[in-house]
Amino acid sequence: MQTSELQINTVAAGRGWEWIVEGFRIFRKQPLTWIALLVVMAVVWFAAVMLPVIGALAVNLLSPVFFAGLMMACRSTDEDDEPEIAQLFAAFKTHVNPLITVGGVYLVGNIVAVAVMFGIAGGPAMEALLGKSAGDIEAMRAALRSLLTGVAIGMAVFLPVLMAVWFAPLLIVFRDMPPLVAMQTSLSACWRNSLPFLVYGVFSFLLIVLASIPLMLGLILLLPVLVCSIYASYKDIFPPAAAAAPEMADNDLL
Repeated sequence: MQTSELQINTVAAGRGWEWIVEGFRIFRKQPLTWIALLVVMAVVWFAAVMLPVIGALAVNLLSPVFFAGLMMACRSTDEDDEPEIAQLFAAFKTHVNPLITVGGVYLVGNIVAVAVMFGIAGGPAMEALLGKSAGDIEAMRAALRSLLTGVAIGMAVFLPVLMAVWFAPLLIVFRDMPPLVAMQTSLSACWRNSLPFLVYGVFSFLLIVLASIPLMLGLILLLPVLVCSIYASYKDIFPPAAAAAPEMADNDLL
């Protein structure tokens, strides 16, 4: 499927909050199964990062594959079907190669962003973090400025990568797009909907802070809701082809 054939909606800023509300609606249909899905995902990630070097690489490369499985479970839940734990691994059988390509781009983006961050922050910031500049107020201030600048620029470098991979797994498994086309389409869709994503990001951050206060127990409920909210944003921005058919038919009659 080519990008030109795909309808991409530009939605109002307030939709960013409504995606979270819709995510809660989806989660509420099968809360226990969704908590189990996220627990299994956490166990897989924890086991992977325990492996030296290769574990972190594997997490980055395979995250889109697992994420695609979660999105399949979202669609099942939304359509009132029973989501299954096995869906977490379903994309390994159907779209593993293109999804790993997306993971590779995500990995390279992470490496570049971190390199830029530390390159700008430089040695003084690292010395301050290690306590080597303790007592030197001016050195600490300069190190903090360098560190904040490095973080800000590193995030700016990583943001286009995040936008490119945000919808890419869904477009690959639901629209059968090649990985590069999917990432290009995802980047375009996120850019055109910057305001709702800004609202979504602000509310998500606030909810994460609130959910973390009681020993992070609230995250057990919030994280599945946020996962489901990503599927809600996908449905909102990429309507099914059938939804556009009546309008096209009316135009053909004119």
